[in-house]
Parts: sequence; structure tokens; C-alpha cells
Amino acid sequence: MEYGQILWDDGLIAEAFKYSNENKDSIPVETSLYDFFQERVAKMFQDLPTEQADKKRKALLNVASMWGAYVGSPVTRQSLRFYWLEECIEGENPFVAETYHKILDEVAKVARGKGRVLLSHKVNGITSRQGPDSRPSITTTDGKPEEFDEVVVTTPLGWLKRNKSAFKPSLEPRLEKAIDSIGYGCLDKVYITFPSAFWESGSKLSTLSTSQSTQGLDSKGSTPNVTATTAPLHQPSSNDASSNYPGFTHWLSPAYSPDTNPSHWDQQGMNMAALPGSTAHPTILFYIYGPCSQHIASLLTSHPASEHDALLLAFFKPYYSLLPNYSADDPSCKPSAVLATAWANDEFAGYGSYSNFQIGLEEGDKDIEAIRHGMPEKGIWFAGEHTAPFVALGTTTGAYWSGEGVAYRILERYGKKGSEAQ
Repeated sequence: MEYGQILWDDGLIAEAFKYSNENKDSIPVETSLYDFFQERVAKMFQDLPTEQADKKRKALLNVASMWGAYVGSPVTRQSLRFYWLEECIEGENPFVAETYHKILDEVAKVARGKGRVLLSHKVNGITSRQGPDSRPSITTTDGKPEEFDEVVVTTPLGWLKRNKSAFKPSLEPRLEKAIDSIGYGCLDKVYITFPSAFWESGSKLSTLSTSQSTQGLDSKGSTPNVTATTAPLHQPSSNDASSNYPGFTHWLSPAYSPDTNPSHWDQQGMNMAALPGSTAHPTILFYIYGPCSQHIASLLTSHPASEHDALLLAFFKPYYSLLPNYSADDPSCKPSAVLATAWANDEFAGYGSYSNFQIGLEEGDKDIEAIRHGMPEKGIWFAGEHTAPFVALGTTTGAYWSGEGVAYRILERYGKKGSEAQ
């Protein structure tokens, strides 16, 4: 808790945002967020004996590694120069306890009712408008092109990076540069479900030396909001007395699983038994990112499907076995199901997930604007979390806003207002 408060509760995170905002034009492009943390942490705990102070500094930097699960890449890759782009919408940043299916059903009503939706059609060619009398077209793997008035490309940034050759003629140079420049991470989820939430019964929080809880931190909302890819801090505390285990656990640089995790990748887990009402279930949701995500994906591609569950459980057992009340002989502690997203294996996700801003980036804000602008005069537009307004980059809200923004721009191009589209 001590280290989490130093990091989050109007601490290093807020300080880093402020520094990035005020110095974004002068920060060297190779300076990482971790560099900033190291410089600040070196000045802390000066009143303690050297050995004790060094131990606390190391622990705090280990806690800071949790930032990787917010952006899909290690904290050492996060650009300090463009860290300000990670600060997002003010107010609550809720964790969706169920799924988005109700929202999607509502959003899709018009398209389903008035449009023609083709599923299982792989696009391998996008031809832009070449003159006032031509129309943009899309070609699928069956070789048949279809013409449209306008084309809105909503593929993930990772797909764009790997498929720029799909655009005919080639994309404009500034647009290609922007697509190449913005980072693309790898953020995955691994769900491990048990017959019951054994960790919830009479757990002793004081014994959790391997974990850090963020529950109750930032109660004043003083830390700038960030994307809720993991447990968001800006949430009201739960008053449910039935849950006595924290909603978030962080296994710091684990050195006790050398066979499965020799690189000591930190592990972060959400206690889904702490969700409200009927949405609660006996599942630990692990967030993995960067090299760890790629390792898990590689394990799955290099082994037959029949071995996947065993491989996943072998990797994560060193962590869930440290939860309170675990016993290898207790049936309630034996996983009943396991599922990994493994986006690094998904062609249509661009073999990864989550746009981010990595060291070496020179014009991150202008790159976002270039992709957001697209090629409207040629009938090619772009939408998605990588084209959202700066205050919503990397969020579901931002992805929606980006599509809405393109729709309004297209309507304006045809001399209409948004209200006329209803």
C-alpha cells in the first residue's frame, strides 16, 4: 500500500504527467517514463539507512512496472515526451463488469436494419478515389471489388502497420510515416476460473507480502485519469462486506518460477469475485503485456490445442497458488477453466493490441492527427482508438468518438448536418 500511494495518490504518476505536459518539446525522444521514475526514486527515502533505502527504492520501481499493463508495453518503452497523451477523460473510469453486448446491440441497430453487413470476408485491397468521377473500392480474397461512396477503415493500428500495401495507390507519405511511428503493444487477458473463490474465505490481508492492492488509493481523485485497461483507481470503494480480498493483486518481479518465467515478468490479477451482484464469479483475471504476452502466444502456437490448458496453468500456478487459503489438495483450488486472448497470434488484430507511445517517437500528436485526417479527398477515412481525440486515446469511448467524428465529417462533405442522418 505504501508504494502504491507514492506512485498513484498524487505521486509519481501525477508528477510525470505534469512534467511531460510542461516539457514535451524539450524532452529527448529516447527518455522513457522509467527513466523519470528512476531519477525521482533515487532522491527518496534519504532518511533511512542505505541498505533499507535501496530496498525500498527497488520495491517502488518494481511496483511502477504495473504501467506496462496500462499500455501493452514495458514501462521502459513508454515515451516520457509523449506521456501526456496517456492522460484521458476526467471523472470515473469504470471497469465493465459484464460485456459490451448491450451497447453493441444498440449501436448496431441502424446498420443491421438499413445496411448490408458481410461477415467472414477478408479484405486484401483498398483502392482510393482517383478523380471526381471515380469511387473508392474494396477487394476481398474472392477477387471481386465493390465500389462505395466513401470507405472508413476501422482496422487496428497493428493491421495497418502490416498491410499498407493493401492500399492502391500507396498511402500518402505523411500518413504512412504516422502509421509506422505510433507504437503498437501487446496486452492480453488470461482468465482462470475455479469451482469457488477460495481466496475470499477468511483471507488475511496482512499476510499478502507478495501482492500490492490499489483498493482505496487515490480516494480524492487527485491522480490524472488513465485508460482502464486494468483495475481503474478512480472508482468508488465497494461497500460489500462479503468480499474481504482486494480487487487487484500485483506479483512483483517473481524470481520463484525460474522454469516458466526466467525473465521475472511481473503478474497482475483482478479478483472477479469482487465484482458486484450477479456479475461476480470465481475467476482471477491476469493481465499480461509485452514480452510476456508474446511468450504466452508463442506457447499456444507451438503446441497442439489439447495441451493449451496445461501450459497456461503451469505458467500461472506459481502466482495463484500464493493466494490465501490455497491448497493443492483442495478441489476448490483446482482450476475448472482457463482462457487466453493471445492477440499476438491474431492476424486481424495486427498480431498485438493497444496503440501506445514508445521511446523514439518524434511527432506523436501530429502522427495521430495525420491518421485521424486520412485521405478524405480520395474517399479514405480512418477511425479507431488510435485516431481518437487526445483525451480519449486508447479508450472505448475514444474509439466510438472517432467513428462518430468521421461520420459527421462525411456528412459535412455532402453538405448535410449530423441531425439529417437520423
